[in-house]
Amino acid sequence: MPKKVKLILNPMADMGAAWRVANDLRPIVNAHGGADWSGTVYPTHATELARQAALDGYDLIVAMGGDGTVHEVINGLMQIPAEQRPVLAVVPVGSGNDFAHAIGIPLKADHALSHALNAEPSLVDIGMMTDENGRKEYFDNTVGIGFDAVVTIRSHKLPIVRGFLMYLTAVIQTILLNHDPALMKVTDDNGKWEEEALMFTVCNGDREGGGFMIAPEAKNDDGILDFAMVTKCSRLTMFRLVPEFMKGTHARFPQIKMGASRNISINASHPMYIHADGEIFTSFGSNLKGITFEILPKALKVVRG
Repeated sequence: MPKKVKLILNPMADMGAAWRVANDLRPIVNAHGGADWSGTVYPTHATELARQAALDGYDLIVAMGGDGTVHEVINGLMQIPAEQRPVLAVVPVGSGNDFAHAIGIPLKADHALSHALNAEPSLVDIGMMTDENGRKEYFDNTVGIGFDAVVTIRSHKLPIVRGFLMYLTAVIQTILLNHDPALMKVTDDNGKWEEEALMFTVCNGDREGGGFMIAPEAKNDDGILDFAMVTKCSRLTMFRLVPEFMKGTHARFPQIKMGASRNISINASHPMYIHADGEIFTSFGSNLKGITFEILPKALKVVRG
């Protein structure tokens, strides 16, 4: 076990279930020599806690929550020089747990914690996006523009359903209520092109929303960003594409454009709604129309499954 371990818990993850799970994990922590616990109490708190833990000399940071908690922790760690960044481990107790899936972490919290406290880390890529106003944010898994960002916004307003069903319900709502394509002018490593599109998703990992396989070929250690675009199409076609995204077989449809690039920039005709790892970056009312993405190869040490 590393010398100094910090566990950062989001007690409200998975609609508050994370608190009860974490309480059951204390014997595992004690059996491995103990650790320091911190709980988040407001948005971006995990970013502050992770950054301070790195400055305080912790060797291992365990993000205990969902994809949003991991996202915040990574944004804290990436503020620290590479040679001083602690190792990141994940105990998935959220709704989607897509990053945990991408790195092969056991879904059972007790197995994941035991693994985190014993396994050796390896390096993974981290994505970075910069908007037209100079605001930067790091992401570990996916960034969605348009349709899947609206799905994320809507999913946060569904207090009854949980997990994959929550995202699926939000998908159906979004198809019916938010069918608004935008002209996107894209520049990537292969040149410039433009397309009317409903969705553009930049992928460091293969899935989002707890089971939608957006970029089945994406790997978070290959030094490249994959992307998937859904071009302008009917609502009926969008419903037809939903099961294909669940299986990862959507690339065969003419309305889908797939690709990969180390750098991507997008300028849109309409304001862009954006999520990063399931966290809202811009929402309704935003006027943001330009953003760039780049991959930072082997940027962070992570405990894989």
